[in-house]
Amino acid sequence: MPGENLTRAEAQERAATVATSAYDVALDLTRGDAVFGSTTTVRFSATEGASTFVDLIAASVERIVLNGREVGTAAFDGARIALTDLAVDNELVVEATCRYMNTGEGLHRFVDPVDDEVYLYSQFEVADSRRVFAVFEQPDLKAVFAFTVTAPAHWTVVSNTPVVAPEPAAEPGADSLTWRFAPTEVISSYLTAIVAGPFHKVTGELTSRDGRTIPLGVYCRASLAEFLDAEEIMDITRAGFAFYEEAFDRPYPFAKYDQLFVPEFNAGAMENVGAVTFLENYVFRSKVPEATVERRAVTILHELAHMWFGDLVTMRWWNDLWLNESFAEYASHLATAEATRWTSAWTTFSSLEKSWAYNQDQLPSTHPIVAPINDLEDVEVNFDGITYAKGASVLKQLVAWVGRDAFLAGVQRYFAKHAFGNTELRDLLVELEATSGRDLTAWSRVWLEEAGVTLLRPEVTTADDGTVASFAVLQEAPAEHPTLRPHRLVVGGYDVVGEGPAARLERTVRVELDVDGGRTEVPELAGRRRPDLILVNDEDLAYAKVRLDPESLATATEHLGGFDGSLPRALVLAAAWDMTRDGEWSARQFIDLALRAVATETDSSVVLVLLRQVGVALGSYVAPERREEVGRSVSGRLLELARAAEGGSDTQLQLVRALATHAVAPEHLDVLAGLLDGAAELPGLAVDTDLRWALLQGLVAGGRAGAPAIDDELRRDATATGQQQAARARAAVPTAENKERAWADVVDSDALPNAVQSNVIGGFSQVHDRGLLVPFVQRYFDALEPVWSGRTNEMAQNIVIGLYPGKLAGLSAQHGVDVVELTQQWLDSHAGAAPALRRLVVENLDAARRAVRAQEADRAGV
Repeated sequence: MPGENLTRAEAQERAATVATSAYDVALDLTRGDAVFGSTTTVRFSATEGASTFVDLIAASVERIVLNGREVGTAAFDGARIALTDLAVDNELVVEATCRYMNTGEGLHRFVDPVDDEVYLYSQFEVADSRRVFAVFEQPDLKAVFAFTVTAPAHWTVVSNTPVVAPEPAAEPGADSLTWRFAPTEVISSYLTAIVAGPFHKVTGELTSRDGRTIPLGVYCRASLAEFLDAEEIMDITRAGFAFYEEAFDRPYPFAKYDQLFVPEFNAGAMENVGAVTFLENYVFRSKVPEATVERRAVTILHELAHMWFGDLVTMRWWNDLWLNESFAEYASHLATAEATRWTSAWTTFSSLEKSWAYNQDQLPSTHPIVAPINDLEDVEVNFDGITYAKGASVLKQLVAWVGRDAFLAGVQRYFAKHAFGNTELRDLLVELEATSGRDLTAWSRVWLEEAGVTLLRPEVTTADDGTVASFAVLQEAPAEHPTLRPHRLVVGGYDVVGEGPAARLERTVRVELDVDGGRTEVPELAGRRRPDLILVNDEDLAYAKVRLDPESLATATEHLGGFDGSLPRALVLAAAWDMTRDGEWSARQFIDLALRAVATETDSSVVLVLLRQVGVALGSYVAPERREEVGRSVSGRLLELARAAEGGSDTQLQLVRALATHAVAPEHLDVLAGLLDGAAELPGLAVDTDLRWALLQGLVAGGRAGAPAIDDELRRDATATGQQQAARARAAVPTAENKERAWADVVDSDALPNAVQSNVIGGFSQVHDRGLLVPFVQRYFDALEPVWSGRTNEMAQNIVIGLYPGKLAGLSAQHGVDVVELTQQWLDSHAGAAPALRRLVVENLDAARRAVRAQEADRAGV
């Protein structure tokens, strides 16, 4: 396992021994490019005479003082400092030298190639504040934190609280300042933050419902200042503040709200108290799909929701991580739909989040929403589709069951009772039971404590006169997770109105009901004319996979563009995708349906998801012997659609990007080359910086461009993003020598920063000739345990997932390598490998097996 572990049992024992009160943390960021100084003073109470430990990962420890007595540095073992003979009230001082990181964990250091300026940011979740200061690193040992930071004088330093005016550093003549920050409220250590560098800053403010003026700040690197749309970001933030303060009946609980867009960030964002860090890609230097703009808004509101749920009230241990993330996912989509211009946010939720959840919930490694988290190894791989998307889907279902007013009233009571404390799931359920009048014990058992997703099928019989004789919803559960769940859902009936291209699908029937058990009759439909299309789980209230009956599927296929709203259309497409993944429908049929849908789809997120699914279907689910033919057809269709799309439209941009990914035929590569060099054009298409990289990478993967073209493009875009995109392009050069070089850079060396590593992995796997990957199959399995033990968690996961040779699944006849068999052999022979590593390999194996099954279905023309 990357990093050092902490078990839940150890955390419980330590929480029973000590209670933390305050930290004073002094950091010296002027010691060069490798290390920084860290001095921590911790005040805490303890059981008299007890022993425990404090966490610290550091290059060295210079001094340890406990209650005025020197403790030898031998008490530090590289990850912990042993503490013995504790008093009732204690003060611990630790002076250490800590390392900057280039992995996106701890205190990450980045040098901007545009101006050679240095930028630092912290990322502490799950357990990386110990890379910066000595700390009792667990969420239930909350405390007040006061930071003092010495940094170069031209920098800006940001932490969780407002800064007292910077003062000259103590050392005479030093070109540095010391920044002292006000003490925080009582918070968990993983929510603290330090961000430093010559940031560009835009300021604003808002008025909280309690009358306070809350300062706002939006930050990015100086070289990105021209692209920062700070006013839109603050407008979304203000809308979110107003929405949440009203919904939660509680003012914002902290003193300020800064949002910082930082380089080489591993996640979308992190909810540090009052100093939220975001993926820098959310500063748009080129045109991006509207889906990405909406995703940024949802992310902004997700992190803002955490200020109440997660920061004000925090989980006791990581087994309730799901509740933090699921609540923020649910609340952020609710706020986006009701307080911003993205009123179809629930379509986005259905297309992106729920599909992620359904996929994750069908893996052998799926787990209950309330997952057992025995140690840090468990939680590191649990930032998954269950923790985020399934949990949020289940909360949405709970709201439909108990009623929105009762749900929010329970949440309000929860915040009032547990502010600045730590809780467990039961604490929330108690309040929801009080406000809804429902006993949630049984609900919690089947929805939160058992894994798996059920399948809902319509059963309809039609009388001779065209009326519905009977209608029922059948529920099926997989053998490994046999629980049938109660669902509150809507059955919608749609009729075709009009003829030809102008025909519409108009909803003529709506029945809301509770579905429970294996069969639920819907008598409200009996005796009515049979609708042309019947959609189980219309409005997407329930969490379940859905099938369409044959007549409804035929209607949907013919009239998919006829829905007035994007949500029912997305639900039909989701059902078709599930059928494809489950081997009930051929990949070629899905690709045809998806590309016809893209032609008329107006929702950017739906287009985004469809094009991704087309890519997966083409790359993994189409029968290998048909893949070249289908690939050429898909590229041709993408080009046709791009030419037919409105000039400058969102859909046109997405189609061209997809074409760049899939183009392999000479005539399609010619188009990419023409767009890149200006010899060809599509009306309205702006070939900007990021699109140029996408086109070039497509040409490189297709063998039409190489190192000279990459070097030329990097000279045009000599930025950090340009360097990352160039690394991806170089790794995509389709030669054995180049793939060997990329492999060595990622696996044999650990010198690459996280963002460059991810791009090299992406380029390595971007191949049209899959035979180039064959020499690395056995080397992948040989490298798994060394990589897992020798890299940090983020870097190791990138390799284990990103370099898995899944593209060779089903190709044993062509290349003599059976990826499924080799993966199973590794699992059989490595039963003692780290559980978190085995989980990732099991998930890789499941994806490979699913691909083989889907290929068989496509071959059979299901």
